[in-house]
Amino acid sequence: IAQGYLTEAVLNYVALLGWSPKGELAEQEVFSLEELSRELDIPLKDVAEAMDAVCAPMSLYDPVYADGGDPLTVMDQVRDTRNTDEHWMEHIALRDAFNTLSPREKQILCLRFYDGKTQMEVAGSLGISQAQVSRLEKNAIAAMRKKVSIISS
Repeated sequence: IAQGYLTEAVLNYVALLGWSPKGELAEQEVFSLEELSRELDIPLKDVAEAMDAVCAPMSLYDPVYADGGDPLTVMDQVRDTRNTDEHWMEHIALRDAFNTLSPREKQILCLRFYDGKTQMEVAGSLGISQAQVSRLEKNAIAAMRKKVSIISS
């Protein structure tokens, strides 16, 4: 709102407080928050906070536009640019399931699926047999599947 302009209703409210624009400002129909701040000798932050306090809250389901069909709501216009992944719940469930594994199981899965190593390469890195890697990997994946199915239920 700091870059916004004051509406007539807000100016009427400010007038009730005893302020009326003078000089060059008297001929304007709208005023920026910066102009109001300067004229009233109040910090811009305080003016912006006061404006937020007198503005009625808007529901996300308030219609913005309607053309005979379904109305367009505020919710339709709001977009979260930080969380654009559609599968965020699955990512959380997988992360939580992964965090329940032992350090050794985590290490094996990371080497296998993040680093792209074969079971033989993992076995060589960890000093265990390929059969042990296979068994630990299988058990870790089964544990994660079980945990994810519990979370999803």
